[in-house]
Amino acid sequence: MSPRLNAAQPYVVGLFRVIVGLLFAVHGTASLFGVLGGARGGHGGAIEAGTWPGWYAAVIQLVAGALVLLGLGTRGAALIASGSMAYAYFDVHQRAALWPIQNGGELSVLFCWSFFLLVFTGSGAFGLDRFLGRRTAADGETAAERAPIAA
Repeated sequence: MSPRLNAAQPYVVGLFRVIVGLLFAVHGTASLFGVLGGARGGHGGAIEAGTWPGWYAAVIQLVAGALVLLGLGTRGAALIASGSMAYAYFDVHQRAALWPIQNGGELSVLFCWSFFLLVFTGSGAFGLDRFLGRRTAADGETAAERAPIAA
């Protein structure tokens, strides 16, 4: 059974990346534009432009979420998204209580660790990173030049 699961891994990682990126981008869109229920804690409206940290977090959510969704610059966008969610948890949620279940920070923790995983797995199958990598290889770069440094 392991060989079949291993063969499916890039596709499952790609699907995971699409879902997590979409949810993150939608969260940012709701906060920035007041759609789909608007900003949490903002009575359903949009976050006022330039307010710290909410508006900047929403911009990161929209941009990083869209990049991860597309699989374009996945590792860098996921690292920024993971860091922003770690900041959200420790600065906003943990003030209320230690455990995420007590302080309402479950979503921040899940996004943080999901994006952290994508930093190490990359975009998986059907991401633009992978497509552009193949195109680069077709332009003369060898497979050895594209291979990861560490196994």
